Amino acid sequence: MSSESPKQALFVQFATVAKAVAHPHRLGLLEQLSQGQRTVEVLADRTRMSIANASQHLQHMRRAGLVVARREGKFVFYSLTADTVLDLLASVRRIAERNVAEVERVVRNYFQNRDGLEPVSRAELMDRLKAGLVTVLDVRPEDEFALGHLPGALNIPLGELEKRLADLDPRHEIVAYCRGPYCVLSYEAVAVLRAHGFKVRRLEDGLPEWRAAGLPVEAGVPQ
Repeated sequence: MSSESPKQALFVQFATVAKAVAHPHRLGLLEQLSQGQRTVEVLADRTRMSIANASQHLQHMRRAGLVVARREGKFVFYSLTADTVLDLLASVRRIAERNVAEVERVVRNYFQNRDGLEPVSRAELMDRLKAGLVTVLDVRPEDEFALGHLPGALNIPLGELEKRLADLDPRHEIVAYCRGPYCVLSYEAVAVLRAHGFKVRRLEDGLPEWRAAGLPVEAGVPQ
């Protein structure tokens, strides 16, 4: 009979979960999966990994209960097991923000240089949406937008933004969002739009946090 105490047995399993996210590639995969269900091929492409490498990382996280997989024909689709995975990622982020000097340096030198304004909270954006006072701009790729987006959002991927400025009403304040609180796409979009004279702010986080808060989400691409 094992002499390991029940508490120690639990700690071993908790450590397995913590170890499963202890790699930057895995955090990148989880960010992608927080947008919705994806195939291994799409995940590998978006995270700039080989399919074999992405698959290996995904299998580690599946064994730790962070993601689930299903097969459809020759494709394997992955998704998060639950929104509680987002809570884990948010906790890691908050601890690093408060206690790791390098995180503070990166935030200051990159993110705050592009947008030092206070972001828009989810509650404020909901109020402004109901009042018709704001244009919500989703700057993620179209396939991510189709998986789910904020109500009434306009999808202009960042790479197309400069060519589609005419699609935006300069009289309306714009709130841009993408994958999460440190998604580079929304910061870059804010910088581009402000350079062209638009009044624009960022959402405080992204679609995953919006959905996890129980706020309304739409799917599909408008015709």
